[in-house]
Amino acid sequence: MKAIMVMFDSLNRHMLPPYGCEWTHAPNFARLAERTVRFNNAYVASMPCMPARRELHTGRYNFLHRSWGPLEPFDDSMPSLLDQHGVYTHLSTDHYHYFEDGAMTYHQRYTSWDFERGQEGDHWKGRVEPPAIPPTVVKRESSNLGTGSINTMWRQDWVNRQYMRREEDQPQPRTFRNGLEFIRTNAGADNWFLQIETFDPHEPFFSHRKYKDLYPHDYDGPHFDWPDYRRVSETPEQVQHMRYEYAALLSMCDVYMGEVLDAMDEHNLWDDTMLIVCTDHGFLLGEHDWWAKVVQPFYNEVAQTPLFVWDPRSKRQNAEADGLAQMIDLPATLLDFFGAPHPADMQGIPLKDAVAHNAPTREAVLFGIHGGHVNVTDGRYVYMRAPVHADNTPLYEYTLMPTHMRNFFGMDELSNLELAEPFSFTKGVRTLKSPARTWVNAHEFGHLLFDLAEDPRQERPLQDPAIEARMIGLMVQLMQENDAPAEQYVRLGL
Repeated sequence: MKAIMVMFDSLNRHMLPPYGCEWTHAPNFARLAERTVRFNNAYVASMPCMPARRELHTGRYNFLHRSWGPLEPFDDSMPSLLDQHGVYTHLSTDHYHYFEDGAMTYHQRYTSWDFERGQEGDHWKGRVEPPAIPPTVVKRESSNLGTGSINTMWRQDWVNRQYMRREEDQPQPRTFRNGLEFIRTNAGADNWFLQIETFDPHEPFFSHRKYKDLYPHDYDGPHFDWPDYRRVSETPEQVQHMRYEYAALLSMCDVYMGEVLDAMDEHNLWDDTMLIVCTDHGFLLGEHDWWAKVVQPFYNEVAQTPLFVWDPRSKRQNAEADGLAQMIDLPATLLDFFGAPHPADMQGIPLKDAVAHNAPTREAVLFGIHGGHVNVTDGRYVYMRAPVHADNTPLYEYTLMPTHMRNFFGMDELSNLELAEPFSFTKGVRTLKSPARTWVNAHEFGHLLFDLAEDPRQERPLQDPAIEARMIGLMVQLMQENDAPAEQYVRLGL
């Protein structure tokens, strides 16, 4: 048995033809839907990029205990577990966050891996003199992300673009080329898992002319393909232009994902190879008057994700699954597929029966980001619980790997460390406990409840104490099952 996962970053479900979009050019996603089971209720869990990938390894929520960070010494890793079970694992990626301080423990869990550089602000090509930047480019002046490196990333991106004058020079084509080489080399072998993972269509939405030409439109504004993480202040024309820039990059993703489908056909892999196509989260392109993700409530444009699964055991295709599914379920599904045992700490469930005959999965799921809203959905309602105090306290980080996204914990954080008692999943090990820094201000939005059946665009928050109480009950139950820190209940007023 073999398995291939194609993982995108920031792939918008609502802009894919299989999920009802009628204006984007993505014929291979339509082709994919014909060969797989499409999940209608797949949701994010821990946000954003690396917290989601920690779930891909551990099958466990992590956003209640810490923010962006590496795999911890006590974490079980799905690729490592497969390797121990005799399954060869390989990662082909251009996702440069794997190689920053806050994620350096992930790629080493695979039997082998390759990496193509140049995405976003990856410090790839060195240029002392300022890069050539068109005078009409909208400079990214500010961000709520709190990394202190936005202008540096913006400058480095324009350095990197000078080395991508041809489509084949971009990281995404190079990444898929590496993954396809692995398939060609190993198609006749057994017991392997390949993860092809591209950073696209994550911002900046950089693509070549042939993809932009798929979306002709009148626009005479500034060069604009990288929005800040903030409320929309641009004109409607600029917003629509940004959506076309995103769509052009999505169409590029469609082309290279199609090459994987071609390889499945060419090497007769449909008979014995599982195929999973997924993403970590979506992206707001002006919906709800917001750009991007994480600084605002997790509306469904961000939280509800595309998920396609082909399972050669059931061979069910051109079908749908309605049960709730999340990233935590994918490692459980892969371990189950290869007959490998599940670690006791894994909260995810195998999706075998949901794929085979649309079996129900679970009653509700949690999702969120460390320090933000804690969210729960049962598929009908979404409830977003905000911190009750403006200072978002009490809130702590629990880790043995004290790093943030691109740097170590600061001296102020390290000087206030305590040792916490073990959690149920730390295998008897005490972690460091540090007061958390957070740049997410969920308190200002308050608690929000939406009825997705009556208000699918989440434009009219619902006031219904009985439904809110039921959703709070589901939230508390799931938090308890995740062994959430005691102060999380205090922070949320539960």
